Amino acid sequence: MNYKDIFLDFDDTIYDTRGNADIALRELYQHFSLSDYFDSFETFHQRYWKKNTELWASYSRGEISKEKLIVDRFLIPLNSVGVGDAGFALILNNWFLDCTSKKSKLVDGAIPLLDYLKSKYKLHILSNGFVEVQYKKLRNSGVEHYFDTIILSEEAGANKPHRSFFDYAMKMSGAVLGDCIMIGDNFDTDILGAYNYEIPQIYFNPNSLPLSREIKPTFQVKTLDEIKNIL
Repeated sequence: MNYKDIFLDFDDTIYDTRGNADIALRELYQHFSLSDYFDSFETFHQRYWKKNTELWASYSRGEISKEKLIVDRFLIPLNSVGVGDAGFALILNNWFLDCTSKKSKLVDGAIPLLDYLKSKYKLHILSNGFVEVQYKKLRNSGVEHYFDTIILSEEAGANKPHRSFFDYAMKMSGAVLGDCIMIGDNFDTDILGAYNYEIPQIYFNPNSLPLSREIKPTFQVKTLDEIKNIL
């Protein structure tokens, strides 16, 4: 295929969201003396990630609001140790987002891949991340200049995988079906969303997670470097 436009997820496809967040969570744990409530950082860390993952899945499906996500991902772990303070949970979230947005670690191979793709295609970020955070992360990680368009769900009025998000992405990028492909690490949002819109997909699956659906991505890779063999 002679693609012209490449749609790329940002978090954990280009930007090492999990790694950067883990650093920020440890800094938050120390800054707010959360050892007063949790028996260890590992306990706090496990409870945060379990709830955060569940809430992001619900948010992507349009089942909960952004406001509920950002409070509950801290409030529910706090509730487990008897601290039912939504105001404190919001303070933790705001501090965490500011701290995380200053981190700059990228996924291994991200810069070589972006250099390779930029010389051949128009590149567009497609992300469900929050407006006040994503632009900071793009700038602070030094990759903003690679992208022709930044397409965020809050500005689109819908999240990946919903069709209206991809309607907005096509309009803002100027891409047309048949000339574009989607690269992402989240099967339910990136891959399924593109599949349902009839956009080919490259599923970045570094941990070789089993496919939970009968739908098969157009391509599947374990490393970003493998994408160069496809595009």
